[in-house]
Amino acid sequence: MLQIGGLSIGPPPSDDDAGGCGAGCGCSGGEEGEEAYELDPLECGLDPELAELLVEAGLDPVKVEDVAHLAIEEDLDNGVDVTTVATVPEDAFATGDFVAREAGTVAGLHIAEAVLSVVCTDEFEVERHVEDGDRVAAGQTLLTVKTRTRDLLTGERSALNLLCRLSGIATATRAWADVLAEAPGPDDGSGVRTQVRDTRKTTPGLRSLEKYAVRCGGGVNHRMSLSDAALIKDNHVIAAGGVAEAFKLVRSEFPGLPIEVEVDSLDQIPPILAEGADLILLDNFTPERTREAVALVAGRAALESSGRLTLDNARAYARTGVDYLAVGALTHSSPILDIGLDLRADSASGPTAPGTEA
Repeated sequence: MLQIGGLSIGPPPSDDDAGGCGAGCGCSGGEEGEEAYELDPLECGLDPELAELLVEAGLDPVKVEDVAHLAIEEDLDNGVDVTTVATVPEDAFATGDFVAREAGTVAGLHIAEAVLSVVCTDEFEVERHVEDGDRVAAGQTLLTVKTRTRDLLTGERSALNLLCRLSGIATATRAWADVLAEAPGPDDGSGVRTQVRDTRKTTPGLRSLEKYAVRCGGGVNHRMSLSDAALIKDNHVIAAGGVAEAFKLVRSEFPGLPIEVEVDSLDQIPPILAEGADLILLDNFTPERTREAVALVAGRAALESSGRLTLDNARAYARTGVDYLAVGALTHSSPILDIGLDLRADSASGPTAPGTEA
C-alpha cells in the first residue's frame, strides 16, 4: 500500500476488482457550475483514498485509472520490461525521487501516483514534497517513492510522461496568468480582470487531465465537451444562413443551454446581443477593435478574444476589458516540463521492504 500520512493507497486486490465505476460513472468535481458527482470509492479500481484525492482535484478517478492502465499496457505491449527483469532482482526494493530538471509549475502528482499504484505489485510508500499548482525550482524533489525496484522502473516512463506533459501545460498557463495578473485593468475602471482560458484543442483521451493542468497553472476552463454549451462558429453560420439564424436555431433546440457566438466584425454584435447571447467570441480582433467591442457590448454579455494572442500583447488585450483570452496553445503546443526519476544508490542494493531496516 502507498502511505500518505494516515492514508494507505495501493493497487486493486485483483483484476476482477479493477476497472472503476463503469461506463455510467461521473466521478468528477469541477468548477464554475460543473456538477459535483457522487463517488463510491469502493467501486473504483484505485484505492478509495487516492480516488477521493482525485475527486477533490476535480478529476474522475475512473478515467485516471483507465489512462494509467493504457499507458502501462502500451509500454509493456503484452510482454515484460526485459531490461529491468534482466538486471534487477525480483525481491529488491529502492527509493526514487521525482526531481524537476528545470523551473516551472507542477501538475499531475496524483496521476503519477495512480500509474504507480497500477503497476506496483507490493506495498509502496510516497512522500510528497510539493502539491499540484506549486512553482518549483530546478533540482527540487517533487515526490519520493519507496517500492519494489522492478515496479518503480517499469512504471517510471508512463508516470513521467503524464507528469511532464501536465506540468508543461501548467507552466505555460502560469506564464499567461502571471502576465494578466500584472496587467493594468481596463481604462474604464470597470475592474474587469482578464483571465486566460483553454480550448478543446486537447490530446484525445487526456482532455480532463490537460484541462486540470490549466487550472493548476491559474487558468480557467472553457467547455469540456460539445454538449456542455453551444459555440456557434463560422461553419455553423454558413450552414444556418446567418449568425442570428444560427443563434435562434440553437436556442430553440436547446433552450436552457449557454450559447457563445463567434464574430469577426463589429456589425455582427448588435443582432447577437438582441437575441440574448451569453458570450461573444471576438475572432482575430485587434486590441483597438476589441476595445470598441467592449464598449458596444457594455456588460450585456461576456467577451472572449481568440487569435493573434501572444504573451507580448496579452497586456494590451487585458486593458480593453475583455473577460477571457482563449489560448489553444496551452494544451496543443506547450513543451513538457523536464522531470526525472533518480534512484538513490544506497537504497537499491538489496531486498529491503518499505518500513524495514536494511
